[in-house]
Amino acid sequence: MVTVLASAETRRARRIAEQVPDPEMPMLTLADLGVLRDVEVGPDGTVVASLTPTYSGCPAMAEMRAEVAARLRDAGFARVEIRTVLDPAWTTDWITPDGRRKLAEHGIAPPGAAPRHAPGPVPLTLAPLRHAVACPQCGSADTEETSRFAATSCKALWRCRACREPFEYVKEI
Repeated sequence: MVTVLASAETRRARRIAEQVPDPEMPMLTLADLGVLRDVEVGPDGTVVASLTPTYSGCPAMAEMRAEVAARLRDAGFARVEIRTVLDPAWTTDWITPDGRRKLAEHGIAPPGAAPRHAPGPVPLTLAPLRHAVACPQCGSADTEETSRFAATSCKALWRCRACREPFEYVKEI
C-alpha cells in the first residue's frame, strides 16, 4: 500500500515539474526541452527532481531550480531537493517532438540531429560547418547564419533569403 501511495505521489510530483516553463524559451516546458531528467519521492516524502543544463554554466539553471522547487512546495511537498545531473551531458536530441513543434510555431528553427562522434578524441574542424536550416516562417532552405550567438548561448541568429525574415535557431549539441 505504501509503494502505491509513493508511486502516485511520484507521478503527481513529476506532472508538476514537467509543467515548469523554460525561463529563456517559455513556450517550452522543462520536459519539452529535455532538461527535466527525473522526479522521485523518497520514503520520507522528499521530492528529488534532477535537471541537466543545456550548457555547462547555463545561467538559466538557477531560475529552473528555483521554479521547480517553488511549484513543488506550492503543491504541498514540504521537502524538495533539486539535483544537477551532468552525465550524460544534455543534447538537443532530448527536445521532444512537441517541443520542436512549439519552437517552430514561435518562429525559432528547431535543431536537427545532434552531431555524432566515434569514441575517443573529438575531431577538430577548422572550417565552419555548413548545413541547411529551414526558415520557420516560410520553410525555405535558402537561409544564412548572421551571428553564431543570439539572446541565449544555445541559439544562433539566421535570416531567410526567400522571405527576408530573421529568426533564431537552436544549435545542435
